[in-house]
Amino acid sequence: MASVIRALRWLAWMGTTVAGLILLSQPVGTQNQLAMSLAAMAAMIVLWLFLDGPRTRFVFLALGSLVVLRYILWRVTDTLPSPGDPVSFGFGLLLLVGELYCVFILFVSLIINADPLKRAPPPVARAAELPTVDVFVPSYNEDAAILAMTLAAARQMNYPPDKLTVWLLDDGGSDQKCADPNPEKAKAARDRRRELTTLAEELGCRYLTRARNEHAKAGNLNNGLAFASGEIVVVLDADHVPFRSFLSETVGYFAEDPKLFLVQTPHAFLNPDPIERNLKTFERMPSENEMFYAVTQRGLDKWNGSFFCGSAALLRRTALDEAGGFSGITITEDCETAFELHSRGWTSAYVDKPLIAGLQPETLSAFIGQRSRWCQGMFQILLLKNPALQKGLKPIQKIAYLSSMTFWFFPVPRLIFMFAPLLHIFFDLKIFVASVDESIAYTATYIVINLMMQNYVYGKFRWPFVSELYEYVQGLYLSKAIVSVIWSPRKPTFNVTDKGISLDHDHLSSASLPFFAVYGLLAAGCAVATWRYLFEPGVTNLMLVVGLWNFFNLLTAGAALGVCAERRQLERTPSLAINRRGQITLGGRAIDVSIERVSAEACTVRLPAALLPTGGGHRKLTGALTVVPVAGARPAGALPVTLERIDRTKDEAFARLSFGRLRPQDYVALAGLMYGDAEAMRRFQMRRRRHKDILTGTLQFIWWGLSEPFRAVRYAFAADARPAVAPLIDGTSPIYDAPEQAPTGANLPEPLLAPAVPAHAFQPSPQAPRAPVPAEARSPIPAAQSPANISANPPANPSTTPPARASNDWVRMMLDYENERALAGRTGRGTGTA
Repeated sequence: MASVIRALRWLAWMGTTVAGLILLSQPVGTQNQLAMSLAAMAAMIVLWLFLDGPRTRFVFLALGSLVVLRYILWRVTDTLPSPGDPVSFGFGLLLLVGELYCVFILFVSLIINADPLKRAPPPVARAAELPTVDVFVPSYNEDAAILAMTLAAARQMNYPPDKLTVWLLDDGGSDQKCADPNPEKAKAARDRRRELTTLAEELGCRYLTRARNEHAKAGNLNNGLAFASGEIVVVLDADHVPFRSFLSETVGYFAEDPKLFLVQTPHAFLNPDPIERNLKTFERMPSENEMFYAVTQRGLDKWNGSFFCGSAALLRRTALDEAGGFSGITITEDCETAFELHSRGWTSAYVDKPLIAGLQPETLSAFIGQRSRWCQGMFQILLLKNPALQKGLKPIQKIAYLSSMTFWFFPVPRLIFMFAPLLHIFFDLKIFVASVDESIAYTATYIVINLMMQNYVYGKFRWPFVSELYEYVQGLYLSKAIVSVIWSPRKPTFNVTDKGISLDHDHLSSASLPFFAVYGLLAAGCAVATWRYLFEPGVTNLMLVVGLWNFFNLLTAGAALGVCAERRQLERTPSLAINRRGQITLGGRAIDVSIERVSAEACTVRLPAALLPTGGGHRKLTGALTVVPVAGARPAGALPVTLERIDRTKDEAFARLSFGRLRPQDYVALAGLMYGDAEAMRRFQMRRRRHKDILTGTLQFIWWGLSEPFRAVRYAFAADARPAVAPLIDGTSPIYDAPEQAPTGANLPEPLLAPAVPAHAFQPSPQAPRAPVPAEARSPIPAAQSPANISANPPANPSTTPPARASNDWVRMMLDYENERALAGRTGRGTGTA
């Protein structure tokens, strides 16, 4: 009976679809088309404002889709130039193909995301029933301080310690690297291996490297599989630090489904990408990736199509063994691995909770380099393992993978739309045959309704026109990447994305020249279109329409110039707003505090202003910060701190405490403080997820397009407008695969595999000497010295400074107290050790 009902339902859907297509194909006049589109628009607004709900969602999208289909039918049948003019016809056909691609992506995304899945929490299992877990942290050239934080947090995850093993998989200290023909590179690799081996031992982790750097990240992970034996494998990028609840929120799903091979969680970031930083949107606009992780991955999950994203994921060991490990034919081993396992009948799950905090590329060049690798890898899978032809995948899974792969073709239509109006403005080519009335009735209403549908589905996660900006910024460079991978699908190699770069001054990006050139060309197009429309005889209103199209492109290019004008970083290391309790001990006095914000270098604490007596003195105090652990966590040692500054309001005071150089055991305490509660990251994301309507989003975009070019020009002529880092595009970024140099026995260092040391075996080491902090380096946002970078801190971020006046009264009082004890022959200063 159930099968009969399903068959009848499918017949009903097919009949309705055929009837709708027949209705759509009926010719109507321009005025009637305009009336139909406006009526659909009005109905969609009513549904949106007054009847929003699950069923209404489908009606809303169906109405919008009818208008889009009417527009496409009109474009295909009535707007192409005559084949008798081969030049105009060729460019017109190219423009039409670009539009058809965008409509294809729109409809596929609506199918995938029409009803995203929200999973219930996994069942809670007893400790004895939990599977053994191996955590893989692959590394290549990351700094030891970044790795220390990730390893320390991974060791403290809420999981039975005897069932959790953390592996540092180091490809920067391989035998091949240690035997490099260049003596300096070989020494650096041996020093790295020695340093990271010690770090892993002190943090209770296992260090593992290999003989040769083969098959990039996939090869490194497969080498880890050869030594590990856990039932579940967790993959964390070196700069993706897990929160304490990572495993408790995810591992239970494997008990529900024996065919589950993957549990993927979102990638959440502590620092802005170049577009967010340079346009100053990080604190108020959802990050670019949130639309993918908050909507698209949930939509894919409904169809068993959510895929492995390279990090922040758990994979079943038996599934990996069946597939021969992590796939390494392409440079996107994550999606390729999921693709292979889905085709073998395995299932996946997506958990929409931010359970890790990572780092994004700081510079535009590094950002483009990262996206170029993603783009090339997805095209490699498309060309070498076409989802449409892959056996074992369900039709909806094929559509899901095709949507994820063909999405990366966006640079081509984006550039077509950018330059198409110039063909009419400069050369009078008629690539789009339509009157002004037809353009309004069909094109204008299509654009508005397209915006409405996207804003309806993604409004909390993507502002209007921000997608166009991201696509244009990437498109100028990714178009070359697309051509290269189509020409030679097996040629691309894995390039490591540089992160943790310090930007200490405003400057123009090394990738900015093409953006200035395009902006100048579009500005010339606007000027010519205006002159021709106003003064040239015989020019119709079509020039006005094309000129407005070109002006929108100019706004997009202007906003992109703002992205190229790289602002200096306001934080040396990214910080996170938290809500934790603790106690600081300075000068022999202990005070309870509320810890407001923390980074890898410093923290800001809040305490009652009444606890701040007056006194005299000018030197800083050192002491210790003890944190109240989250429920179920073991108490960690105290963090050594230096009191840098006190800002005071009427009732409260804010003290900035810097950490200075941290020992390995200090990272255990710091990780417990910063990553003990995943709600801190969720709160930060939710603050930014505010719906941006089309009107205010459009006005914001126009403002960027008009104002940002002036800032870019100012940077271009500034005395210190020099690139902060070398470009990392066009193949100049570090190659993950090392040169083909065989290691020699004489140059090999310590064994490849370092044994684990139990976490409870740590003993505090003597306090390391602290580097002095410059007096001018004062900010309530954590930004102090680190082992990776000991240059002076930037000035405070005005937008995050509490409204207070500086007060050193408490510091002076404490110093007077210490001086009196010193005169009496005693040393009252706290050592900061636990």
